[in-house]
Amino acid sequence: MELKMDPKRTPVSPHPPLPQYYEKAKDRRSFVDRIFDDTAVHYDWINNVMSLGSGVAYRRDALLRAGVESGMRVLDVCSGSCQVARAAEEIVGEEGWVSGLDASMGMLFEGRKFVSAPLTQAFVENLPIADGVVDAVTMGYALRHVSDLETTFREYFRVLKPGGRLLILEFTKPSSRLMFHTSRFYLRRVVPMVARLKGRKAKTLMEYFWDTIENCVPPETILEALVASGFENVSRSGQNQLFSEYLAFKGE
Repeated sequence: MELKMDPKRTPVSPHPPLPQYYEKAKDRRSFVDRIFDDTAVHYDWINNVMSLGSGVAYRRDALLRAGVESGMRVLDVCSGSCQVARAAEEIVGEEGWVSGLDASMGMLFEGRKFVSAPLTQAFVENLPIADGVVDAVTMGYALRHVSDLETTFREYFRVLKPGGRLLILEFTKPSSRLMFHTSRFYLRRVVPMVARLKGRKAKTLMEYFWDTIENCVPPETILEALVASGFENVSRSGQNQLFSEYLAFKGE
């Protein structure tokens, strides 16, 4: 099934421009690419500190909950330090196949330290993958950095086989005041302070990390964009208010 995109459609950005980091919306991509390149060598360390060492294990459990299994072909987008790709390689085994994509060349160099999967520099809005060739597309905590939700989701839909699944792991702004302020204190104050041990740019990255969470569109907008992009059986779950797992399927 091929869905045509309305040329007059207003792009759905995950969050509004954040002028404390870049002046205009068009400058966001260059800022994001630069900050990830500049901090790539420290990113896995920061991730482990932020998740208290549970990052890969949590991602592996999420993949299993989504139905990823031995022998599958998995495309991991915005791979970063390849924590999702590492977990996927363990699950699919030698009979399966995992490939990672990221816009940051610095991140790809770092990811190569942890996986044997092929890694390619690419943008999610224009994937260098043929139509209908992968069983699962995965994305770990990077949805907030894309330029347009629907354009991104349509690319994921395109490369999936009929019956294939999309798993997106993402942070969500907590709805309760207690959870919001607790999360904000940890992610906007504590984590950047610890990241500062790796330099000023690492601190800025983690401050930006929280600011994109706080300003991100609500889960309902993400679910609507998935449906508009052709996905079926769209759902959102999570272990608490902060973590969301979006699961969607391409029809047979």
